[in-house]
Amino acid sequence: MEAKTYLKENADRYRTDLVDDILPFWMKHGLDRVHGGVYTCLDRDGTLMDTTKSVWFQGRFGFTAAFAYNNVEKNPTWLAASKSCIDFIEAHCFNSDGHMYFEVTEDGVGLRKRRYVFSEAFAAIAMSEYALASGDMSYAHKSLELFKRMQRFLTEPGFLPAKYEPVVQAQEHSITMIFLNTAACIRKAIADPCLDEQIDRSIKALRKYFMHPEYKCLLETVGPNGEFIDTLNGRTINPGHCIETAWFLLEESKYRGWDKDLTEMALTIFDWSWTWGWDEEFGGLLNFRDCKGFPHQDYSQDMKFWWPHCEAIICTLYAYEATGDEKYLELHRRVSDWTYAHFPDAVEGEWYGYLHRDGTPAHHAKGNLFKGPFHVPRMMVQARKLCLEMLDK
Repeated sequence: MEAKTYLKENADRYRTDLVDDILPFWMKHGLDRVHGGVYTCLDRDGTLMDTTKSVWFQGRFGFTAAFAYNNVEKNPTWLAASKSCIDFIEAHCFNSDGHMYFEVTEDGVGLRKRRYVFSEAFAAIAMSEYALASGDMSYAHKSLELFKRMQRFLTEPGFLPAKYEPVVQAQEHSITMIFLNTAACIRKAIADPCLDEQIDRSIKALRKYFMHPEYKCLLETVGPNGEFIDTLNGRTINPGHCIETAWFLLEESKYRGWDKDLTEMALTIFDWSWTWGWDEEFGGLLNFRDCKGFPHQDYSQDMKFWWPHCEAIICTLYAYEATGDEKYLELHRRVSDWTYAHFPDAVEGEWYGYLHRDGTPAHHAKGNLFKGPFHVPRMMVQARKLCLEMLDK
């Protein structure tokens, strides 16, 4: 199929699926019109299974609804949903020490904190995207303040509990990745030197510490100076995370006028990660690999989760835009065809999240504390945006 026709068909598909399926499912079944915010623990047909609220998803849906409003349709119900999630965050999701919860009750009583700052990251991008959508720049300033608080939490000795005893010194790819994207999202709404500085630091860390050409992979855990840690954890490759990082880097490269070195770095990470992740026997992306080829210890290592496929759909479009290489459009077609053949629920709507290696559903629930209205709708908004931008050229 000719590229222009292919991009147009996919742009139309993403919009239709977002507007007619994904967002209506969550607006109907997830949005809490009593306490504010969003529920995510939903069964196949949207039945509420647990009223516990994921704080991640208060920020994630706050972002997603505003992102769709800004880039797809000025739907006032989406903007109101974003504001509902942000209001719930501000009223209920911060502990007295300023660190956010991971879980709260439906009416906002704190249940659990965790040792990282992802709740803060998602709240920050919700506020910045809402600022762009509403025109209320006070939320951009709140977003920036929260970002600086995240940075302080990570550098203040002892504030966040360590994952291991002091004998283990390590750093994680996930936090480097999330700081890169969070800073880039906030920068769309407000300028501050700390954002560009953080993006530069994240890029440098990814290149210097986490990329390991000897194994042709980007590792999840390395030593303080990028040392290879020859353990089950140290050898872990998470192809979905790596592909997500690759498109964050391509987005930054595009922002910089397609910086040659940054584009090459991103494509290298993507090419490595696709090779490690793509299941040649059954199709789809595997969850975890061991860089030495040993069996990975995680029980879900050969499952197919929804979110890596969403990231690959975005990344292959960015790679095609960056290079014009038909190879990446073919990879987009491959991952898109597999994704749409296995994840969408044609009966009850939305997508399954957890598949066995052969693509059959492990269960039929549409959400929990980790799956909800973020990766799928973000993909549809972002991928449509990329398709339309390429068609306009």
